[in-house]
Amino acid sequence: MVSNTFTQSSEGPAHLSFRSFVAALKEDGDVVEINDEVDPHLEAAAIIRKACETDDKAPLLNNLKGNVNGFWRILGAPASLRRDPSERYARLARHLALPPTAGMKDILDKMLSAKTSAPVPPRVVSTGPCKEHILDQFDLEKLPSPFLHQSDGGKYIQTYGMHVVQSPDGKWTNWSIARAMVKDKNHLVGLVIEPQHIWQIRQQWKAIGKDVPWALCFGVPPAAIMAASMPLPEGVTEADYIGAMTGNPLDVVKCETNDMYVPANSEIVFEGTLSVSELAPEGPFGEMHGYVFPGDSHPQPVYTVNKITHRTDAILPVSNCGRITDETQTMIGPLAAAEIRQLCQDHSLPVKEAMALFETQVTWVALQIDTKKLRDMKLAPEAFRKLVGDLVFGHKAGYTIHRLVLVGEDIDVYDFKDVLFAFSTRCRPQTDELFYQDCRGFALIPYMGHGTAEPNKGGKVVSDALLPAEYAGGQNWELADFKHSYPEHLQKSVNERWMAWGFGK
Repeated sequence: MVSNTFTQSSEGPAHLSFRSFVAALKEDGDVVEINDEVDPHLEAAAIIRKACETDDKAPLLNNLKGNVNGFWRILGAPASLRRDPSERYARLARHLALPPTAGMKDILDKMLSAKTSAPVPPRVVSTGPCKEHILDQFDLEKLPSPFLHQSDGGKYIQTYGMHVVQSPDGKWTNWSIARAMVKDKNHLVGLVIEPQHIWQIRQQWKAIGKDVPWALCFGVPPAAIMAASMPLPEGVTEADYIGAMTGNPLDVVKCETNDMYVPANSEIVFEGTLSVSELAPEGPFGEMHGYVFPGDSHPQPVYTVNKITHRTDAILPVSNCGRITDETQTMIGPLAAAEIRQLCQDHSLPVKEAMALFETQVTWVALQIDTKKLRDMKLAPEAFRKLVGDLVFGHKAGYTIHRLVLVGEDIDVYDFKDVLFAFSTRCRPQTDELFYQDCRGFALIPYMGHGTAEPNKGGKVVSDALLPAEYAGGQNWELADFKHSYPEHLQKSVNERWMAWGFGK
């Protein structure tokens, strides 16, 4: 083991430093530090899962059983929700230098803001905090890698880290999240599936018969992990996109054993290769849709870890996915919805907002339609559904999404109750729907991979919750609710006296 002395005068802002991000959560009162010894085999995961399902504070586990020289601690639920409705998305907001009170629309608008900005490439530095300790000898099976669900196939150390790979010609560097479990002392095996960009780049290396130079970084700048979760177009380098979004170039440093460049202030970095030939059993795993299928294992590519570098007292972020709400819902779904919104707008479709709904395990995206622009298009409902469905379900951004719900401006797509109200009262089953059975499907959804038809094909639908009037002369109804059935002055009067009367306590 080699130790380097590194002095950093400032960690930088929370969205550009994971260590500062953890400090910001502490300042928010959004962390529970646990100094009791916690077993990484299931016990750590149980704490994280309960925090996710109750929207409670993020657990910081400082004393893991089997830890070696304080190598790493665990921060669970790094992008899950808060219980306070006014700061529900605060952890996501902290990833992007937004105030804790930011709404999901603010967050997605921020993520899309770099679309019209010039790329800002990263800045190469000679060293960084991630180089404080360099390990040549290690055993991943003995380190405190978390075992997350009792029927998982192994220790899933990689749930919130960022893979770094590059195309053979060096023109495209991709940062992405894909799960991986410990195979043995220096190997991982992980999910690498079409159409993921890591899969595409592996295919390019496979064509020339060489393993993929690779790095896996844990505890990266929070803005980076957000971009790594977003289905950006093929060929877009996430580091450049983050620079444009934040207005700051990210500091990156070269790996010790290959030519990959990683965020210099990463907490932990694994360096090595992704095999283009060797496969090993991977899974089962407690999935983002809330299920574990015991014994459900499939051959997946093997990663070789040649070296580990890490910070002093490193923190390993862990997402223990399952039933709502955790990082696989708060990030994968809404960021896919943001890309779908942009895709539709780029193709001149009248989509104002888009949101993947947590309550559907982010398999649905609701699209709010500008009905005035829709009427200007003079399209029949059937034709409009097909325009939207063909575009979204034929694009990578729509890969994980299996239902699009079209709603008008009176429906808030960020509110599941609102969307469900429209879906259940305005969309006539089958008559107002367009089904897709020939497009690419997402096999991880149980009704796909464990259902009655092909696991990777079809199973998608556009559900049109726009009433005929919205295609013709405009809305011809008034909602029967507090906001729309009473004069504003009466609403105000009732609201002002509500707490005094004893409500809302």
